[in-house]
Amino acid sequence: MPSTRCTATARWRPTSMGEENHADAVAAVTDPRTVRAMVEDYAASPHVDRAADEADRAAGRLVECPVLVGWSRHDDLEDLYGDPVAVWQPWCRDAVASAVIDSGHHMAEQAPEQLAATLARFLRG
Repeated sequence: MPSTRCTATARWRPTSMGEENHADAVAAVTDPRTVRAMVEDYAASPHVDRAADEADRAAGRLVECPVLVGWSRHDDLEDLYGDPVAVWQPWCRDAVASAVIDSGHHMAEQAPEQLAATLARFLRG
C-alpha cells in the first residue's frame, strides 16, 4: 500500500515554519482531496491558464493596478524562470515593484514578519 506521507514534509521543519503552521501543512498535503486540488491547479497552468493569458495578450490587456512581485531567496523560482520582474513587466502597465523574501518556498510561514512588512510598505504606496 502506498504511503500517504508527502516526501516534501520530510524537508519541512517545525522550527522554521512554527509548530502550528507545520502541523497544518502536513495535514493538508496528506489529505488526498487537498493533493488532488493542488495537482489540478498546477495542471491548469499550461492549458487553461495559458489559453487565457494568450487571449489577454492578443487583446492587448495589461494589469492596470500596482504590482508587487515577491519571491523566496531560497527557492528555485529564479533558476526556473530567470528574473521574476522581467517575466511580469510585459504584462503590467506600470513599473513592477519587487521583493526578495529571506525564506524557502513557504515564505508566509518561514518569514512572516519580513513578508508582512514588505506587503505593508507596498500597500501604503
